[in-house]
Amino acid sequence: MAGLAASGSNPDVELLYDINGLAKDAPPWFDRVMEYVGEYGLLFAMIALILWCWMTVRRKGGEDAPASVAALVWAPLAAAVAVLVNVPIRGFVERPRPFLDHQGLEVLVSGKTDYSFVSDHATITMAMGVGLFVANRKFGLVGLLLGLLEGFCRVYMGVHYPTDVIGGFALGTAVTLLLSPVASALLTPLMKAIGRSRRGAWLIRSRKAGYDGQGAFVPGARKESAGSEERDLAA
Repeated sequence: MAGLAASGSNPDVELLYDINGLAKDAPPWFDRVMEYVGEYGLLFAMIALILWCWMTVRRKGGEDAPASVAALVWAPLAAAVAVLVNVPIRGFVERPRPFLDHQGLEVLVSGKTDYSFVSDHATITMAMGVGLFVANRKFGLVGLLLGLLEGFCRVYMGVHYPTDVIGGFALGTAVTLLLSPVASALLTPLMKAIGRSRRGAWLIRSRKAGYDGQGAFVPGARKESAGSEERDLAA
């Protein structure tokens, strides 16, 4: 694959220069922003999005809350599994970083000495984005957009070929979806048990959603609370 990357007629290389060329034309401050966003920012944003979705699930409650929380727990776990799967893939392909084989690239992050295919950042963000989509469609769409933006940033920064990113998207998606049934079968009963416990029930449902503080789920609590608030407003 390294030989293919060295070819000037390779569309992968041409797209690399086209996207990375934007970094050359951009002002220095914008490149610094893209460096932080591509290296750390989008990963933090994805984690924050998962936590936001979790809080939304807690407030909503309902009998499907344990399954939804289980899916959210699986999202970062899927990313970790995908990265582990990528270790032998990188060792087998042994594709050098693009700046080692191609001159004139604007490299925004120095010190990258490991192999290029596939991109860990693209793998992680897409795995979490797909996992989030399984748990919640609305939040998941935002997560998928963050994953796509992460892939763009890695090429913009000059540290990955476009096919490194596409490979990361494919790996993260495959691991998340293929192992999702097994993860759900293992994690959902665990989340249900936590939801029935006295100390851990708050992780699954808030009190307004029907958690009574003693580890018990009260299905009508949310409706009664809403009705009480309406009566108070009416008064």
